[in-house]
Amino acid sequence: MTAFTRRDFVVATASALALQPPARAQSDYPSHPIQLCHGFGAGGNADVVSRLLAQKMQETLKQPVVVDIKSGAGGLIATDFVAKARPDGYNIVMLTGAHTVSAALRKTLPYEPVKDFAFVSTVTSFPFVIAVRAEHPARNLAELLATARQAPERVTFTSVGVGSTQHMVGELLGVSAGVRLLHVPYRGGGAPVQAVIAGDVDILADTLTVATPHIQSGRLRALAVTSAQPWPSMPEVPAVASVLKGFEIRSWLGLAAPGGTPPQAIERLDRSVRAALGDPGVKATLASLGSEPAPSSPVQMKSMIEREIKRWSEVVAQAGIPRQ
Repeated sequence: MTAFTRRDFVVATASALALQPPARAQSDYPSHPIQLCHGFGAGGNADVVSRLLAQKMQETLKQPVVVDIKSGAGGLIATDFVAKARPDGYNIVMLTGAHTVSAALRKTLPYEPVKDFAFVSTVTSFPFVIAVRAEHPARNLAELLATARQAPERVTFTSVGVGSTQHMVGELLGVSAGVRLLHVPYRGGGAPVQAVIAGDVDILADTLTVATPHIQSGRLRALAVTSAQPWPSMPEVPAVASVLKGFEIRSWLGLAAPGGTPPQAIERLDRSVRAALGDPGVKATLASLGSEPAPSSPVQMKSMIEREIKRWSEVVAQAGIPRQ
């Protein structure tokens, strides 16, 4: 081998090694704190469950899992942040049902809702509750809908943002009942429930996580749940289907990382989620929040996302809801 050839070989080898990730980059994952983002306000369902899950995940991952709120745009800000983050497993996002609703409702998104993510696992499954302030004259869902029929677009409902699942629950409630409800969106978190309690908005369509404390305190009156049957933590509240036959909506929370995240990191995160959701204390807390654990494999979560996008796209088209 000539001197030139040897030098060429050394340079080429060094260049090839420089392009490879460090050997420790995946084998010791995680080696520093993980940021868990969500796109809704403090005190909302995504926030409460994210903090519960983060606390248990860091016990198995042996690194802090730090919850970071990037609220706004119905969760899009946080989701877009993680979609564009470095795919190393250190930025993950708590997706909500709004992820698939937005894909169906919005004409454009700053990311591709399936291809730009490496899905980890679904976390919880839950219904929504339809509630009004304690002083509201409607004593049940039938009375509320009768009032709405007499005053089109005068009866209002709130949500955590345009394109959120709560938004779609309210829209579908109106469409299914043949009434015109007026949507009043808020940024997220506890703002919608406070607006209903204050009498600024008529109807709360939100998770049991958010609504249950206010129902128990007597400030809100639960009229119906969106599961097919009464929900175990609120057995005295009828299902919407008892008034509107066939009505059923259950939503979910789930973790995802940027597309291209190493499989080893995804597998480690998935194992950590399963361990957290198998903890008796976590199960009990989720039950008290009106949710149930719903772990899945990354492949199962991806398939669920694809099915939900298709489902909501069909609903938007059938209901004649304008795409944003």
